Amino acid sequence: MTIQTHQLSNGFQIITEQMPGLKSTSIGIWVQAGGRHERIEQNGIAHFLEHMAFKGTKTRTALQIAEAIEDVGGYINAYTSREMTAYYARVLEDDVTLGLDVISDILLNPVFDPDEIEVERGVILQEIGQTYDTPDDIVFDWLQEVAYPEQALGRTILGPAERVSQFSRDDLDGFVAEHYGPGQMILVAAGAVNHDEIVAQAEALFGHLSAVIRSDNVIQPAAFGGGERREIKDLEQVHFALALEGPDYRDPMIYTAQIYASVMGGGMSSRLFQEIRENRGLCYTIFAQAGAYEDTGLTTFYAGTSAEQISELANVTIDEMKRAADDMSAAEVARARAQMKAGLLMGLESPSNRAERLARLWSIWGRIPSLDETITSIDAVTTGDVRSFAGEIATQAGAAMALYGPAEAAPTLDALKARLVA
Repeated sequence: MTIQTHQLSNGFQIITEQMPGLKSTSIGIWVQAGGRHERIEQNGIAHFLEHMAFKGTKTRTALQIAEAIEDVGGYINAYTSREMTAYYARVLEDDVTLGLDVISDILLNPVFDPDEIEVERGVILQEIGQTYDTPDDIVFDWLQEVAYPEQALGRTILGPAERVSQFSRDDLDGFVAEHYGPGQMILVAAGAVNHDEIVAQAEALFGHLSAVIRSDNVIQPAAFGGGERREIKDLEQVHFALALEGPDYRDPMIYTAQIYASVMGGGMSSRLFQEIRENRGLCYTIFAQAGAYEDTGLTTFYAGTSAEQISELANVTIDEMKRAADDMSAAEVARARAQMKAGLLMGLESPSNRAERLARLWSIWGRIPSLDETITSIDAVTTGDVRSFAGEIATQAGAAMALYGPAEAAPTLDALKARLVA
């Protein structure tokens, strides 16, 4: 595998990785502009903009955008996160030039036709409505809001319907002008790639762009709030989500947090799965995960259970968290390390996953840490480190909780916190 980087004079970053033996390429542009970059009156516009990218350019209709990629057997898509928006395609090696041309077209030449804006507005409003019918989606939006109240980081990516209903072409143009500069863009291609050819094409397509100078306060520093949101509704299950503040993605402790989350709820052998699902039969789905942002992170626990069993499930979750600080075993930590490394290595067999990883690493570090460096960091986490982390997160971390469904009998967050430190 060969990683090569190049930066155009205007700050546009290019990263390629040649993967021998592959006949296809994943290519995309990751823009460092997501939900977190929105002002409150813009909430949802980054996602709206992502939708509009496929609705026509100065040279292609919406259908022609789709046909250009699908006629050669490829696919094209996009997503919006809280810190980034990505536009990407997977094509055969002979069609890389076409793939980059289409992606550049939707980024540089959108027309934002008023009729198409209205059509897509309806689509997004339906998407927002659908989240309320998907309890294990909406509960995480509420958890995020409780964890980071009155902040862009805590607001939903889709935005509220009342704001989405009002966005105009000028609003879309304004967000692009504020955030879609060459210095905020990372072009990544992984698979059957020719670095020099991609650099030359990128220079022709993006070299003319002028830098965008974003204000210093474009990202509001994260301030964990915490608290509880309980939405009572007549559903089959109570959806229970608990979050504790954790390390950001540059903190070396992020590897410890990820191993802790894996031991607690990362698979069928995890503590919560074994005790709560296998031994007690309290749920079908239960997991834990450690996520991170630029300046904060969350260790999150989720389960769905019946109204009659939510109290027991929540209390047992807390008891398992307490126990982890005292009896986390070396075997559990070794298993979690092995799962992390295997997941990383298996994922890198996919050019799409590899491109995603390169874009994320560059956005975090401004360089691509070697695979050996990452593996060394994972291997350096000891059983003592994970026990200490378990104790600290139980006694010192801020907490947030969201409940959705017939949750009247669920313990309060204060009651769970008291149980956690008892």
